[in-house]
Formats: sequence, C-alpha cells, structure tokens
Amino acid sequence: QVQLIESGGGLVQAGGSLRLSCVTSGLTFSTKAMGWFRQAPGKEREFVATINWRGLRTVYANAVKGRFTISRDNAKNTVYLQMNSLKSEDTAVYYCAADNSGLENTGIRGYDYWGQGTQVTVSS
Repeated sequence: QVQLIESGGGLVQAGGSLRLSCVTSGLTFSTKAMGWFRQAPGKEREFVATINWRGLRTVYANAVKGRFTISRDNAKNTVYLQMNSLKSEDTAVYYCAADNSGLENTGIRGYDYWGQGTQVTVSS
C-alpha cells in the first residue's frame, strides 16, 4: 500500500518560515520524481515545485521561486519543501505527489500518488 504523509504545516506570520516533509512508503522512492502542489480555498490545485528522481533537477512556480526550496533524501524516502519569506498568499493546503516517470513534472495529471495534505496558514 502506497502512502505519502505530509507534515510540518501550521500557522506562521508573514515573513516566517516552515519546512514541510513528505514521508513515503510502499513505493520505490528513489525512482520517483516528486512534486509539491497547493490548493487555496475556492481555487484549483496548483504546482509549487518538483524534483527529479536523483535530486539533480528542480523546477519552481514563479510565485515561489527564490523563496521555496525542494529537496529529497532517498535514504529516508522523504521529500522536503523549505518555505521562507512566507506571504499571506501562500496560505493553502500543501500536497506532495509522486511520479513514476522519475522526471521533474509541473503538471498535476502526471502524478501517480498523492498525499492527504497539510495546512499552511500565513497571517499578515
């Protein structure tokens, strides 16, 4: 049974930082590309960041570029999202996802497995 479990969300003031983690099980993590997405109330789920299977290629949404960093630890089957200089518009439920292709992927439809999400709330 494949599981992706996000953690690290919470309430933070604008300008603050959070580090999200996504621990996976039931899949060969080291062969998967991983992505982070988010969904704000009343809005569609949107791409945030992605990393390829080796961790050598990353892509970011323009809205988070320079503030967020995606990374992975294949030994721990975990992907991270370091979020700095948070803004109120970053408030959303954040989801991690795994893509069997192993290649960095900015599209929602390409992902094969999803976590349940973790809430991030940024107060202004």
